[in-house]
Amino acid sequence: MPHFAANLTMMFNEWPFLDRFRAAVDAGFDAVEFLFPYEFAPEVIAERLSRHRLTQALFNCPPGDWEGGERGLAALPERRAEFEASIETALAYARATGVGQLHLMAGIAPAQDPRAMAAYESAVLHACDRADEDNIDILLEPINPRDVPGYFLNDFDVAAALIRRLDRPNLKLQFDIYHRQIIHGDVVRGLEALLPITGHVQVASVPHRHEPCSGELDDAYVFRALDRLGYGGFVGCEYRPKGKTLDGLGWLQAAGAP
Repeated sequence: MPHFAANLTMMFNEWPFLDRFRAAVDAGFDAVEFLFPYEFAPEVIAERLSRHRLTQALFNCPPGDWEGGERGLAALPERRAEFEASIETALAYARATGVGQLHLMAGIAPAQDPRAMAAYESAVLHACDRADEDNIDILLEPINPRDVPGYFLNDFDVAAALIRRLDRPNLKLQFDIYHRQIIHGDVVRGLEALLPITGHVQVASVPHRHEPCSGELDDAYVFRALDRLGYGGFVGCEYRPKGKTLDGLGWLQAAGAP
């Protein structure tokens, strides 16, 4: 059975953010992820992880103006200086928390725009170069256009081709099962083809992004496939509980977790 990491941005919202670390431990998790830590100082996040003996699996680099609808800066050539500063911010938090992977969000830009692609490739290389000094992987995640219209990286084949073309050892794919099912379907075949370049997996049910094993996809089958394929990384639980977080955790047993 995969090693699950609770997503503290989406789960345990019944608690204030800093209390969600303890809530995750009490619910049986020993690893966490979240979208962004930047509301709190790096040492505050690090202290919560240490206090509760939690592993930080992943978080995102700063996305720009999230509340204003921005979803990353990497594909925006006019924001290059801000992008480079954002990488330094992310790395400061990564060093404090000991996280080994950072998700680099692409941003809202036309997928066929050559200027956006050139900016994106250059930004990805810059992030890889800076992160390599700390032995940190940079992850690229295709995001479906239904949830985030206009997101630049919205195709797993494009992401895989880019990762292979740039050929950086610390550049990997973030395989979100929810996004994969909406964009392409064929989740297990996708995992079979892309697992060699995959650094992190995430899960939520389709179509409502609730608890795994509650939607159209047989998530338990997918988890068994991950085991069969030898995936040893984390599976981030990036879902919105249908009700109270604790009431919905029965999916772990349904999926075969002890």
